[in-house]
Amino acid sequence: MNFKNKECLLNFIGFLFLVAQCLSMVKGEVHYYEFVLAEKNFTKLCNTTSKLVVNDSIPGPVIRVHKGDTVYVNVHNQGYYGVTIHWHGVKQPRNPWSDGPEYITQCPIEPGSNFTYEVIFSTEEGTLWWHAHSDWTRAYVYGAIVILPTIGTTYPFPKPDDEDIIILGSLYSGNFEAVLDDDLLYGNDLPHSIGYTINGEPGDFGLCSKETTYRRVVDHGKTYLLRLVNSVVAANMFFAIAEHNFTIVGIDASYIKPITTSYILISAGQTMDILLTANQTLGHYYIAARQFWSQEVDLNNFDEFNVTAIIEYRGNYTIPLSPSFPSKLPSYKDIAAAMKYSTLFRSLASKDHPINVPLNITTRMYITVSMANIECKNTTCMATGGEIIIATSVNNISWTNPVPTDILLAYYRNISGVYTTDFPDQPPYYYNFTSSELPDSLELADVGTRVKVLNYNEAVEIVFQGTNMLGNGYHPMHLHGHSFYVVGSGYGNYNNETEPKNFNLVDPVLVNTFGVPKNGWVAIRFVANNPGVWFWHCHVDRHMTWGMAAVFIVKNGGTTETSIRKPPPHLPPCNVPLKSRVQNNDGSDGKENQTNFI
Repeated sequence: MNFKNKECLLNFIGFLFLVAQCLSMVKGEVHYYEFVLAEKNFTKLCNTTSKLVVNDSIPGPVIRVHKGDTVYVNVHNQGYYGVTIHWHGVKQPRNPWSDGPEYITQCPIEPGSNFTYEVIFSTEEGTLWWHAHSDWTRAYVYGAIVILPTIGTTYPFPKPDDEDIIILGSLYSGNFEAVLDDDLLYGNDLPHSIGYTINGEPGDFGLCSKETTYRRVVDHGKTYLLRLVNSVVAANMFFAIAEHNFTIVGIDASYIKPITTSYILISAGQTMDILLTANQTLGHYYIAARQFWSQEVDLNNFDEFNVTAIIEYRGNYTIPLSPSFPSKLPSYKDIAAAMKYSTLFRSLASKDHPINVPLNITTRMYITVSMANIECKNTTCMATGGEIIIATSVNNISWTNPVPTDILLAYYRNISGVYTTDFPDQPPYYYNFTSSELPDSLELADVGTRVKVLNYNEAVEIVFQGTNMLGNGYHPMHLHGHSFYVVGSGYGNYNNETEPKNFNLVDPVLVNTFGVPKNGWVAIRFVANNPGVWFWHCHVDRHMTWGMAAVFIVKNGGTTETSIRKPPPHLPPCNVPLKSRVQNNDGSDGKENQTNFI
């Protein structure tokens, strides 16, 4: 081959390389992770107990990607329980098979087996997180997801000098999974945490914990991006940093108009991106968090633990005997401090970060979220205090998982008898939902596996109405497979004539989790443009476990690009006869599972 031909060949190869690079930039890069779930002994609060964790650590590995990338996570379960993993806030376009909630989109990864998740990032940018979605195994099985801007772009705020991840977590005593199983069987109250953690550590105020308190060294004058995750199992948390203000610039991997504040309320399941400028006197300062208790004021059976970490300024100064504690951290029952956060958030709604609030609504739902009671008859419970046990409900229905299969498989394969398609758009009774005195007859809820079927591209508006039933509290509602706009919120009973006039349709915040205030309401809107089976639930796990949950099935559109992808070749097995899996049916008539599983 002569020199000229070689030059042409090299030029052609270079051209192909550039094309490949451009394609990879358009489609995003691919990353691979190995997660090994196993029991490991940890000593926390002077007690050594075995905990199910990922890769021997609490929190687990950080997944770091750019917007639009794809991640494959091979999960090896070496623990004692079946487990699934959910990629919280990742929309997973057309890919519910890797969304993760147990018995909703898959059956558990059994001990001694593995399953590879394909995690597809699309429009998300900022901070999300991953966690187990099987009972309460997420207590210690969780970690952060960092989604950087697309290569060649940057943040919509001045680039910080550095960043850090702050994850709030829970601690439980002993073998709390076994206690949880017994409590559910006998209708007892569910386990309460004995403390909280920051990056796996309880902090200075926990017994035997001072030596392991998480510390962050900062340089005076520099600005840090703190990626804050509330992975606490069953609590919304107040958070503050002593003598420092900070600026919230993102929530749930969506940028917002900056909010400068001295404290925040972060709901269970939420993530926030906050900017901290180290502009105070050289010294040590506590980062601190405590639970926001929103239920009955006269009750005190909640976890009053104050979790701390420490910011240490670099430099020459006399180290204080004790760091400063944040004086602006609200008290546990400061409802006024919590109320402030219902209306603060606004999307950027800019040219680079536009919004698209659905205006022509085709489906309207009014959903009560409530504490409740259920009857033990025709269920697996064995109530010790009679025939009634505590529960939660949405529109008076207490969700039950459809063991032994999952809803996605039942929908995709047209397996009958797993769920019904009659989830109601309205509550069965209308009354003063926020009254301080409600008749006992309203406490009883039905048990069921009822889903709501939505057409592809349906424009949906939901008003979540809190009630005062049995001392109801603050409920962070989380939707899988979609983000939603929070167009309104308020206190008392929602008025469908006056409240919509005040909806924010200009720059509402776009989130995947948002709190329904105690004795109040939240209005959300979204477009059902992600075909599949998508769980929605309260992210306070005691409420979700008791039944504050349901499912949306979004039907396929008219093309391959608007339809559910084919299932992966090796799903975790379900206990379903093989002949039931033979036929693939889209279920487009919405009636394929009318037989009630209960």
